[in-house]
Amino acid sequence: MRERGWGRILAVGSSGVAAPLPDLALSNAGRAALASYLKTLAAEVADDGVTVDLLLPGRIATDRVAALDQAKATREGREVADVQAASRAAVPAGRYGRPEEFGAVAAFLCSTPALYVTGTAMRCDGGLVRGL
Repeated sequence: MRERGWGRILAVGSSGVAAPLPDLALSNAGRAALASYLKTLAAEVADDGVTVDLLLPGRIATDRVAALDQAKATREGREVADVQAASRAAVPAGRYGRPEEFGAVAAFLCSTPALYVTGTAMRCDGGLVRGL
């Protein structure tokens, strides 16, 4: 990528990078380490036309999120619809994101118009994380 003068590195992380998740100390530490590494790498390769970014999903309507909702419902003896309603209520957008919305953000970060965007951690979370 450096030799060609153009490239994109996009890692997918978790909203836990911006707001550490409860009861996931080891996972949070790993996510923070990845973010730090990517930020360092971005500065090292930016002058060569290579961008490095981190995309942080919130609750995106995927099979994995459905499985997590089901597991929580089972663990807590609740209906999965109740778990999902509570999760949606925690998101200011009031819903789970659609995979194509997440994909559109990823596509932008990998595009030529995003050449001046590098070393960022961009959230696609419907406002879930309560920080800027």
